[in-house]
Amino acid sequence: MAALRAGLLGVGMMGRHHARVLREVDGIELVAIADPGGDPHGVAGGLGILPDIDALMDAGIDIAVVAVPTRFHEEAALKLAAAGVHTLVEKPIAHTLDAGQRMVDAFENAGLVGAVGHIERFNPALQELRRRLEAGDLGSVYQIQTRRQGPFPSRIADVGVAKDLASHDVDLTAWVAQSVYTSVYAQTAVKSGREHEDMIAITGRLASGVIVNHLVNWLSPMKERVTVVTGEKGAFVADTSAGDLTFFANGTIPLEWESVSSFRGVSEGDVTRFAIAKREPLRVELESFRDAVLGGESDVVTMAQGQRTLVVVEAAVDSARTGESIAV
Repeated sequence: MAALRAGLLGVGMMGRHHARVLREVDGIELVAIADPGGDPHGVAGGLGILPDIDALMDAGIDIAVVAVPTRFHEEAALKLAAAGVHTLVEKPIAHTLDAGQRMVDAFENAGLVGAVGHIERFNPALQELRRRLEAGDLGSVYQIQTRRQGPFPSRIADVGVAKDLASHDVDLTAWVAQSVYTSVYAQTAVKSGREHEDMIAITGRLASGVIVNHLVNWLSPMKERVTVVTGEKGAFVADTSAGDLTFFANGTIPLEWESVSSFRGVSEGDVTRFAIAKREPLRVELESFRDAVLGGESDVVTMAQGQRTLVVVEAAVDSARTGESIAV
């Protein structure tokens, strides 16, 4: 079967990685790149840089990756849907809920694969975590908490930390737990002088009853990308920066030291760090997108799922503004 002809819109901080991986994935041929801002990272090679989305579509592409600022997602995606091009749009799906829904509808009505680049689902630690939760290794799940903190990224201009970073945690939490959010409550802070929030703390609940909380900011001097799932048999800790997964089991040995055995809760048990294959998440994501386009089994993040994540994130921002918990 001939390789899928791929076009890439945007070669900034994320698009440059898409350019590299699209060239490496079997079954995909990168044939065109477009960016009105040129090629700051020198990734185009012999392809040259086309000026806009229209020129990209004129190259005769089967699939497209859209890696431009969020406010431009809708315009590009709707043009690609009208042209019959399967498309993966970087997260978040869009800058507003209305825009996101128009994108969902356009691809569904055209019978095309529309996907959103929530790359954390494809992190090896989280994929292994989901497999082990499905297998019952933790028993009942009680709580999922995430910490996504680090220095301010100069690449971000048009959204706040909620849409840019918290959207990762909302998506991965719903995916790992295989349950949707039912309510959220949040607090935000604006400390960097921008119009958008640069710190958010979110608490919520899933339909399964699991309690969730997310700490997200661009104001920390240390970088954290941690997901902790606590349950009946212990806790899993996924460090997605390193792709590591560790299990902290509840203790099974009776305690003989009276001062520490008086608390009738869980106790410390064995700690296991799993040896897992660590494939690059972006490669796994683009392979999943390819498989979805070809009609195979795929874990691609659909636009409908990306829209659901945006609904939750927008509700969190609204909660921070109103001071009320919001049902989603």
